[in-house]
Amino acid sequence: MTTATRDLAGLTARMAEIAPGLRVETGPGATGPYAYDASNYRVLPWAVAFPRTADDVVAVLRACREAGVPVTARGGGTSMAGNAVGLGVVLDFSRHMNRILDIDPEARTARVETGVVLDALRGATALHGLDFGPDPSSHSRCTLGGMIGNDACGNRSVRDGRTSGHVEALEIVTADGVRAVADRSGLHPVDPQDAELVARLEADVRRLIADNLEPIRTELGRIPRQVSGYQLHHLLPENGFDMARALVGTEGTCAVVTAATVRLVATAQASALLTLGYDDVVEAAEDVPEILRFSPSAVEGMDEAIVATMRARRGPDSVTGLPEGRAWLYVELEGEDQAAVDGRAAELLDVLKAQGRLTGGRVVESPAERRSLWRVREDGAGLAARLVDGGESWPGWEDAAVAPENLAAYLRDFRKLLTSHGLTGVLYGHFGAGCVHVRVDFDPATDTGRAVMRRFLSEAATLVVSHGGTLSGEHGDGRARSELLEVMYSHRMIRAFAAFKQIFDPDGLLNPGVIVEPAPLDADLALRELPLLDTSFTFPHDTDGFTGAVRRCVGIGRCRSDSGGVMCPSFRATGEENDSTRGRARMLQEMVRGEAVQDGWRSTEVKDALDLCLSCKACSSDCPVGVDMATYKAEFLHQHYKGRLRPRSHYSLGWLPRTSALAGYAARPVNLLLRGPLGRLLARLGGVTTKRRIPAFASRHALRKTLRAAKSPGPAKALLFVDSFTRAFRPQVAGAASRVLADAGIPCTPRDGLCCGLTWVSTGQLSVARRIMARTVAHLDDGDDRPIIVAEPSCAAALKRDVPELLGTEAAQRVADRVHTFTGALTDLAEQGWTPPPLPENVVLQTHCHEYATFKGRRPADLLRRLGVRTVDEAEGCCGLAGNFGFEAEHYDTSMAVADLALKPRLDALDGRPVVADGFSCATQIDHLAGDRSIRALHLAELLDPAADQPGETS
Repeated sequence: MTTATRDLAGLTARMAEIAPGLRVETGPGATGPYAYDASNYRVLPWAVAFPRTADDVVAVLRACREAGVPVTARGGGTSMAGNAVGLGVVLDFSRHMNRILDIDPEARTARVETGVVLDALRGATALHGLDFGPDPSSHSRCTLGGMIGNDACGNRSVRDGRTSGHVEALEIVTADGVRAVADRSGLHPVDPQDAELVARLEADVRRLIADNLEPIRTELGRIPRQVSGYQLHHLLPENGFDMARALVGTEGTCAVVTAATVRLVATAQASALLTLGYDDVVEAAEDVPEILRFSPSAVEGMDEAIVATMRARRGPDSVTGLPEGRAWLYVELEGEDQAAVDGRAAELLDVLKAQGRLTGGRVVESPAERRSLWRVREDGAGLAARLVDGGESWPGWEDAAVAPENLAAYLRDFRKLLTSHGLTGVLYGHFGAGCVHVRVDFDPATDTGRAVMRRFLSEAATLVVSHGGTLSGEHGDGRARSELLEVMYSHRMIRAFAAFKQIFDPDGLLNPGVIVEPAPLDADLALRELPLLDTSFTFPHDTDGFTGAVRRCVGIGRCRSDSGGVMCPSFRATGEENDSTRGRARMLQEMVRGEAVQDGWRSTEVKDALDLCLSCKACSSDCPVGVDMATYKAEFLHQHYKGRLRPRSHYSLGWLPRTSALAGYAARPVNLLLRGPLGRLLARLGGVTTKRRIPAFASRHALRKTLRAAKSPGPAKALLFVDSFTRAFRPQVAGAASRVLADAGIPCTPRDGLCCGLTWVSTGQLSVARRIMARTVAHLDDGDDRPIIVAEPSCAAALKRDVPELLGTEAAQRVADRVHTFTGALTDLAEQGWTPPPLPENVVLQTHCHEYATFKGRRPADLLRRLGVRTVDEAEGCCGLAGNFGFEAEHYDTSMAVADLALKPRLDALDGRPVVADGFSCATQIDHLAGDRSIRALHLAELLDPAADQPGETS
């Protein structure tokens, strides 16, 4: 046992002794994901603790002080400056200390634990017509603690400023485990027995301020976004010794915040959004001072690279409402009267047109367009990280700010600086506040690239200071910029910062290396040159193959959101970082790195991290950088089990297309057998849960009858690919699909006997999948260029994406280019003017995750609305079954927990409405959730079937 191991064992034992029940995790499988945030840095902690109460935090800090072990507080882990990684113990507040303790609508305040996610607070306060003003783009997963640590701002900072302006009081724990309350008048003990200690601490701070009045008054608080360093000016006599605001932005280096009382603002009653086009971002910045005269709530900017990437990743319709241009501003105006706001918007547009810089401008009327546009801006950091051309960019100089009137001049000089170093940057950010986020195409993996990065950052710091600006405008200094504070501040101010920290943290254990006694900005960089791995998938969009693919994750953390989109169902069910897309990607990065995780593809820690991944593929669309965890998991399972015995379910479920084909020859006796005790025994032997009923196999006779009827009498314009699930379990869908397509002017000829290979992919049996796919491609790529229509969305997705990416041949790509889902075929190929039979006014819809992720802009919900369904109540999220996942015994509970998030509540409130689910997995999960209720999910083809007396009932 090494000394470090003994020390760690002693520390965890001590924490368990003084905080019984406190969860503390060690080992690479637990600490690997916490070695990263959204920055360039990697610092592997010894342990991760998950406190439930302030007393747990006290216990950790006292134990760590006794052992001399550093502590880093962490919320959502979305820091771009390296503020949320550190040696020693990481405190994850997001897991349990995430409660809203009180909302006082009359006082317009809320008291919250610091692990609460901003959107959760905003949702609760919205019920009272109130909001928390600062709104970072990461609002769906950032925590209040992280916002307090960095003094975060957000898209509407022109109106609402920084977090520090909204904090009334902070409940803190000092480095030596003393609880206190910092408020607008000073510092107060929670326990009267600590009164003397707290009074001494406050007196030391007052003495420090009195000794440094001149530099504090002249160097701090000069511009609205001056976040760099410590905000000691809040402690000046004229500012009332506001200890709460002074501790905001200290990045966990002075005290650990456990709860906060924050001030709320009234929700605006009326708003208007303008989108303004420009030739470039400098031209856009030139108009900012004029725009600010109209008192906007938001002035946000971005360049064309972000928009192009969004459209490539999520389809051309994902960004609408932008005028002509290569750079854009969003300007939001708010007020109490809509007519008055609209008038201001029209006046502003006229004024800007007269200025002569606009290439176009409009007021965005559609709420859907507004949501689409704000999502582009909010995903800016991720979209800029991995652009449509494959280029990568990195933070490090992503948060500088100047006074808004100096922005254009700064940007003009900044672009010259980039060019002089042979670098390019993607620009976006809070133009109205003078804060520009830039991701630069550094090469932090090589010594040469790191040297260039260091020189550039040093010169950039000098440049922004020459324009009267600040190194950080809301992200904090962290590991990225703390070393550069001496460029911005005098030696006397730097000494004052050090003295302030020394008063609160004399042993230097709280987030060391940040702000005071900073680590070098190029120390602990995560990227380095890594080996390329031999894989089965080709990873055509990543120049470094699998290594480059898993590097896509830069820690943005959208996968930790609990609403919006589909990603990530397992995180939404468990709340564990390791069960998020980000957590899994970080473990794969650790595997490729080969330090903490040393056994490569054989790693049990990585296998465990991937275990609850449903392979839903939602991350490939929802993740701003396009992480495709389903593919990574398939590759890992293939390599992990190569030459080894696999889990039983890989055989029983992975080979389902073959076994189901055999079962079709004796469907009735097989179904009877599976319904009885022998069926339950076979399920257990196959690793399949006995809590689900095995779907009934269709007979070959039923299939042949359906396929004969499915043949169109005239010349066929398309092929109807009869996939394994449709063939084995619901051949009636093939018949209905054929009739609907013929009615829509797309007569088809059915193509049976082929398989997409999906079940072998999802269980990581890629050698078999390649053989199956190669046979399918050989039969389909026979000179026929007609569209291939697939009723089962998961099989369509496999043909569209998995087949070309696994085979890597031109033939596979030709086949993929012809593939349409049933929805896509009706959207793109139906005769103009086609109308279906009468449809119900309201339906409940479960969209298959693979269809959502792979066929962008071809959504069943959009088609249903276009065909006349008035209300489509879509269960936004995964159904939870996810192919083999929900049938595997060890995954049943997670499968049901995922279903509880969106699908089950809609079924419970069904009220006689039809349920549409094209995916066989989705339909099977709906049948299971329905129990004894007479609910059957219809394929869209069954709903539209012209031969049906009622939807789903063929006459």
